[in-house]
Amino acid sequence: MPSRRVVSAERVVQGGCAYFLRHATVDMDALAGSLAVSRATLYRVVHSRDRLLGDVLWRLADRLLTQARVDTVATGVDGVLETTRRFAVAVRQAHPFRAFLRAEPVTAARVLFTPAGGVHVRVVEAQKAILAAAAADPAWSPADLDGAAFLYVRIVESMLYAELIRGRRADPVTAERAARAVLEAC
Repeated sequence: MPSRRVVSAERVVQGGCAYFLRHATVDMDALAGSLAVSRATLYRVVHSRDRLLGDVLWRLADRLLTQARVDTVATGVDGVLETTRRFAVAVRQAHPFRAFLRAEPVTAARVLFTPAGGVHVRVVEAQKAILAAAAADPAWSPADLDGAAFLYVRIVESMLYAELIRGRRADPVTAERAARAVLEAC
């Protein structure tokens, strides 16, 4: 009886990230081959392509968000907005991601905005942490971090993915004004 090759979820996500950065997508057959596992084993580990794409997109976005946070110099509401600006620029410059949005808009929407990919919930949690850190500024103390994070992320998503959602280019200035209004109302 041939032995089965075991691969960890972490290794699959790493392989998925590398594949995505080269090809702006994830082909499950090709990824399974590159990891030297069967397609069945790959699906047993990640459960679905959408879930793997969600893990890959989150891993790559989290790196950009972490760097944006490190580079941010402002504090409070201005710091939150600066982090978002830096992150948005990095996302718009991420050519594999932009190519994925153009090539697979339905999959991208499902993975980014629904539980199928799990990206949105992770982005909201990350934003909640950003807001909590910004609340250390005595000039700003949001009462409802969960609500503020959710609304804030939806505004940012509407700007980042305007072409995907509405077929129109994003308006970062209007989005930032709306995001500031949400933060200041909390």
